[in-house]
Amino acid sequence: MTNITAVKEEKKPGLSIKTQASAALAAVAAAVVLPQLLHVFGAVSGLGTALGEIFLPMHLPVLLVGLLAGPYAGAAAGLLGPLTSFACSGMPGAAMLPFMMAELCIYGLTAGFLRNRNMKVFWKVAVAQLAGRAVRAAAILFAVFVLGNQRVPVSVIWVSLAAGIAGIVLQWTLLPFLVHRVENRVKDER
Repeated sequence: MTNITAVKEEKKPGLSIKTQASAALAAVAAAVVLPQLLHVFGAVSGLGTALGEIFLPMHLPVLLVGLLAGPYAGAAAGLLGPLTSFACSGMPGAAMLPFMMAELCIYGLTAGFLRNRNMKVFWKVAVAQLAGRAVRAAAILFAVFVLGNQRVPVSVIWVSLAAGIAGIVLQWTLLPFLVHRVENRVKDER
């Protein structure tokens, strides 16, 4: 006889479509504003866009909205955040835009699907990060080796991972704190 342990679901209140849409829009706005703030600091400090590549500011609101508002809000924010940012600022660059949209969509979707799972937020973030990075890597490999895309080198998979270590660690520390704060505040208001 096999013993299969299932991950239990937590009882979290369902959110209205209006609340999910509002959360997704707020995450999209944050996914546009946060990178721009880092680009300003980068310009002042002489680092240019490097701060965005290091701290991954677009990832934070997408993961957060997925963890708090669910998979639909997370996926929508992940798709629309980079697209809106590109429309407003030209960042991320056109060559990387579809890959970032795929990656962030999977971040938000995965974090959202894990929202009600009884596991530590750290692990929810780590699983979402792995899923998003895997999809991004697969999309880049497909674009290069199947479609013949020569604008994006395969090395960008590893280079961006190495450059973004600080941002990944920031997500591991900041997101559990933020989720805990928001969820406790919601419980206190009931």
